[in-house]
Amino acid sequence: MSKPDMQHWLPAYVGLGSNLQGPAGQLENAFDMLAAVPQTRLIARSSLYRSAPFGGVEQPDFVNAAAALLTMLTAKQLLLELQQIEARRGRERGDIRWGPRVLDLDLLVYGNENIQDTDLVVPHPGIAERNFVLLPLCEVAPGLAIAGLGRIDRIPVNLAEPKISRIT
Repeated sequence: MSKPDMQHWLPAYVGLGSNLQGPAGQLENAFDMLAAVPQTRLIARSSLYRSAPFGGVEQPDFVNAAAALLTMLTAKQLLLELQQIEARRGRERGDIRWGPRVLDLDLLVYGNENIQDTDLVVPHPGIAERNFVLLPLCEVAPGLAIAGLGRIDRIPVNLAEPKISRIT
């Protein structure tokens, strides 16, 4: 007798950002590429938001969004898929921290797992401090409970954060 299939669909949430080479178009392409990830379904996408740069590096404004996925991939497999999408869009891993990006994809939440590895921290540590993550994520999953933070729709927006506005 064969073993039953033990794989399960898990929810995962991805933050998207770009401020180079047509940022809104970069995010539209990224949504399409996320929808094509094996064993993964794109189930919701946020509006696009324009936000001031984070981190003090002089650069153009960003366009940000969030995607809700269902996946049978492990968190590490999904991270690898995200990094491959970034690379196909022209991202180089040597980019300056918080610098300009053709495309940045961050795994924000993976199920209700708490992962603390050198190459992956989930939930993403910047969710509650960054409006460009918090607002799009709240749009696609307002009832999402995040380990250590609580419900996403109850996390206050940081008014000291750089300006952000919905563009689509």
